[in-house]
Amino acid sequence: MSETVGDWLGMVHGLYPKDQAASWDHVGLQVGDPGAEVQRVLVALDVTAAVVDEAATQPGTLLLAHHPLLFRPLSSLTPETASGRTALRAAQAQVAVAAAHTNLDVTQDGAGTSQPVASCLGLQEVRPLTTGLREGGRCKIAAFVPPEAVEQVVDAMAAAGAGVIGEYERCSFRVRGTGTFRPSEHADPYSGEIGEDAAEEELRVEMEVPRGRAGAVVRALHEAHPYEEAAYDLVPLIEGAEVGLGLLGRLPDPTPLGEVADLVRERLPAPHLRVAGDPQRPVTTVASVGGAGDSMIPAALGAGADVLITGDLRHHVTLDALELGFALIDAGHHATEVAAMPAWRERLEAGARRHGLTAPVVASEVATSPWR
Repeated sequence: MSETVGDWLGMVHGLYPKDQAASWDHVGLQVGDPGAEVQRVLVALDVTAAVVDEAATQPGTLLLAHHPLLFRPLSSLTPETASGRTALRAAQAQVAVAAAHTNLDVTQDGAGTSQPVASCLGLQEVRPLTTGLREGGRCKIAAFVPPEAVEQVVDAMAAAGAGVIGEYERCSFRVRGTGTFRPSEHADPYSGEIGEDAAEEELRVEMEVPRGRAGAVVRALHEAHPYEEAAYDLVPLIEGAEVGLGLLGRLPDPTPLGEVADLVRERLPAPHLRVAGDPQRPVTTVASVGGAGDSMIPAALGAGADVLITGDLRHHVTLDALELGFALIDAGHHATEVAAMPAWRERLEAGARRHGLTAPVVASEVATSPWR
């Protein structure tokens, strides 16, 4: 059975829910047909003409990028703009293009864009810089099933993507109860008599479901369930783990700001790094935000950070931070995020295995940094 763009995006949105993206963001499928077959997934930071050409070398490639190709609203799709030209190029080459942007930024699974700085500095006690509860990424289905049909229903829902918790599959919770009903004259009941009250032993079967697979799981339930009308509940889940933008952590030992910058320059790597602050200032607590993060300076200050490491720091914002006694390191938008791509690819591979998707996930070999 062939895999489609829709199958892959269902898995991706289970890992990185679309509603976790910022309200101004544009994530998900941007170019292509959800029903198109996928033979390969190419992971890239940016969608450029060169990356599209790389994707087009193999038919059936889904180009999954961190930065959306279509970010600002378009009034027309023509070669007059860079994004329009690249989108047309992708469409003509039958390359599907999708993005996971700020919905990837908020993760804390080691594949978020703020993680590389924390890893290269060996930060301890790492937690999200801004916190909230993740919701909407997963839901729970509770189906009411006669005992003799439980295994076939669980098998069907598991095959559609339900019941995966970490590295465990076909996870369910079951409790016995009694279902009551009265079949109408137009019913075709599995048990009971027309017009008479009936009570039957049933099992309440609960399984977790990625939101992107909810429709497929409900269809599988209906197909496998012996009742004419399958009763079920589908409810969103709020995950207990705190998530948010950026990370905050402590260095193993107080370290001068200049030495912290050198470590980031060497280990990230970030060859175009800039430092604002006294190089001899001791640093203990570090905040990191992948990409453009100077809007997070108030949060970093409020969390007690000594320095914020991010990219695209603006002149006046930096001056204001220095006046408040805060240090900043601009490691570059590209450098802070491209280092997260390998972990993201591994996370996608693991998600694909759990969902039975077999197309290879490969990293783009095209360098997209504009700086030389």
